[in-house]
Amino acid sequence: MANAAAPTAAVPTLAPPLEQIRHLAEELRLLIPGVRVGEALETTKEFNPETFWRRLNEAAVNVSREATTLTEVFSHLPLPSPQETQRFCEQVRAAIKAMIAVYYSLPKNQGITLRKLVRSTTLDIVDGMAQLMDVLFMTPTQSSENNDLISYNSVWTACQQVPQIPRDNKAAALSMLTKNVDFVKDAHEEMEQAVEECDPYCGLLNDIEDNSDNHGDEEDDGLGYPNNRDLYWSEEDQELIIPCLALVRASKACLKKIRISVAENGKKDQVAQLDDIVDISDEISPCVDDLALSIYPPMCHLTVRINSAKLVSVLKKALEITKASHVTPQPEDSWIPLLINAVDHCMNRIKELTQNELEL
Repeated sequence: MANAAAPTAAVPTLAPPLEQIRHLAEELRLLIPGVRVGEALETTKEFNPETFWRRLNEAAVNVSREATTLTEVFSHLPLPSPQETQRFCEQVRAAIKAMIAVYYSLPKNQGITLRKLVRSTTLDIVDGMAQLMDVLFMTPTQSSENNDLISYNSVWTACQQVPQIPRDNKAAALSMLTKNVDFVKDAHEEMEQAVEECDPYCGLLNDIEDNSDNHGDEEDDGLGYPNNRDLYWSEEDQELIIPCLALVRASKACLKKIRISVAENGKKDQVAQLDDIVDISDEISPCVDDLALSIYPPMCHLTVRINSAKLVSVLKKALEITKASHVTPQPEDSWIPLLINAVDHCMNRIKELTQNELEL
């Protein structure tokens, strides 16, 4: 009896080019959660900063190059064949995974703040590439719009940020502290402008009055247009705003002094203390934002008091951590007690002006 012929192995059918692009976008997005929580790889090799930054720069250049190639081949007809598309996708996948692998090679002992900055840039690159895949999949090649080029530009911009990342934890700490100073400065300026103009909603009332001709009184009430009490501060409100503004000014002063101390006295090898200073300083700006939002009418004095107390607690903790660290070599003669007194003075005044709220 003749031997039966062995069955021929089935050749897997490749998905159409655009389907491969869509699948790659999904695959890249699945990498993002792991990067957010991923730990540094354990290794017995001594960390070499020069090697790390060279590899990270090379990985970013490679990702940018693959984004350029993919944009070019999918921006005109004919589209590449399924086999060519598979090769392009494999190159993109390899470039992104190489970028992530370099990030994972940055050990914790180089500083958590530094790792956060590298991680943030890595995530921007992965997400930017996934967005590019989405646009290439959804936008017809004959479209005159340049959505694909815009998305490619976001990938390129993220890759261009890699050489700008601080190279050590002290530089990273200074970068984060500078951002926090700017955030608080902006919030303070917005509060001052609103107070000076006595117009917390920057002309919203005028807009409503201009539109009132088109609505009846009953309709206005039904739509929930704010009344005068909702739009303006009472005398009691304005009195309470004064120490709130002073507290935000004190917050800005605290961050500035902390940043100066880190710049003048910070040591690159004291990574844990620098990380602690940045961690607590990162909490100041959100607390300032909460306080700033709570002073807008209709003002709830109890909410203002609570948000002020939260901000004061964070400020004192930041000052104490800074005082106990190496960036304050002479804590007994430092500026820290003066700022603590200023913060306490603001809080005491806020308590006086909101005492009635507690007795209701």
